[in-house]
Amino acid sequence: MELNEDVLILAIESSCDETAAAVVKNGREVLSNIIYSQIDLHTLYGGVVPEIASRKHIEKINQVIEEALDKAKVTLNEITAVAVTYGPGLVGALLVGVSAAKAISFAAQKPLIGVHHIEGHISANYIENKDLEPPFVCLVVSGGHTHLVIVRDYGEYEIIGYTRDDAAGEAFDKVARAIGLGYPGGIKIDRLSKEGNDQAINFPRAKVGGSEYDFSFSGLKSAVLNYLNACEMKGIEINKADVAASFQKAVVDVLTQHSLAAVKEYGFTKFAIAGGVASNSALRAAFERECHKRRIEFYHPSPILCTDNAAMIGAAGYYDYMRGMRSGYDLNAVPNLKLGER
Repeated sequence: MELNEDVLILAIESSCDETAAAVVKNGREVLSNIIYSQIDLHTLYGGVVPEIASRKHIEKINQVIEEALDKAKVTLNEITAVAVTYGPGLVGALLVGVSAAKAISFAAQKPLIGVHHIEGHISANYIENKDLEPPFVCLVVSGGHTHLVIVRDYGEYEIIGYTRDDAAGEAFDKVARAIGLGYPGGIKIDRLSKEGNDQAINFPRAKVGGSEYDFSFSGLKSAVLNYLNACEMKGIEINKADVAASFQKAVVDVLTQHSLAAVKEYGFTKFAIAGGVASNSALRAAFERECHKRRIEFYHPSPILCTDNAAMIGAAGYYDYMRGMRSGYDLNAVPNLKLGER
C-alpha cells in the first residue's frame, strides 16, 4: 500500500443487540454507519434475550453490510481490510459478526482484524474530535462495563479502575425496572430525572477500600430497593422522579470524582468518556463543568457513537491495522475478553 493511499475499513459490530456495519476512512472519517437496533423487540422481555439477539443478527447482518457499502459508495475490492468485534459480548451474537467478517475477508482476500469492543468505544472519540491523540484518561461506562483507562497510545491501555460488581448501566436498568420504568433503563431514568429533585434522597456513594479508582454500584442499587420497600411498607407515596434523580446524582458523583482524581494524580490534561452511559445528559454536564473548572480538555462522542455501532470498530480497526495487527481465520468469539488481551 502506498503511504498516501487512503485506508478504508469495513467494520462489523454484533456484540449485543445492535447489528451494525460501517465504512471508515483513515480512522476518523465515517463514510457510512448503519445500525439495526433490536431495542423494541427486547423491551417486550424487559432486557436482552441472547438467543433472540443472535437470530436477529443472522437475519440482518448481510443487509446492514450491503447497506454500509452502498451508502459509502465503495465496493469490496476498494476496501483495505475487514474489522470485527470479537469480544467481549454475548457469545452467540459475536459469532454472527465474526463469521460474516471471516467469510468476507476470505472471499475478497482482504486482511481480517479482530477488534476489542471496549477499544472500539474508546476510539469513538477519535471520529468527531480530530485533535484528540493519546495519551489521555478515558472513562468507559456502559451496561456491561465501567472501566477507568489510561490510553497510553493507540492500542495501548492500562486499566486503573473498574467496577467490582454491577456496571453503572446495569444499575440504571435494575433501578429503572424497580420503579416501573422498564427497559432500556438509562435513557428513561435520564428523562425522568429532569422532573425530580436530585437532593431529595441521600443515597450512598460507595468507595472500595484500598482501590480509590474502583467502582461499586450494587450497594447503591440495594439502597434504592430498600428505600422503595420501606416506603411501600409505611404507605408513603413514592415520587419516582425524585428517586430517579437522586439515584442518578449518586452515580454521576462517583464517576466524576474517581475519574477526575485519576486525571490529576496521573498528570493528564485530557479526559474522555465512552460507552452507552456516556450519553447521559447529567453525566456529560457534570464532566463539562468539572473539567472546565480544572482546565482539563473534555472529549465525548455524540450519543449515536456512544451506543454500540460499527463506526467505532472501524476507527479502532484502522489503528490496529496501521500497527500491523492481523487476525487469522481461526479468530473466534471471546465473550469475556479483557482489554489489552489478544
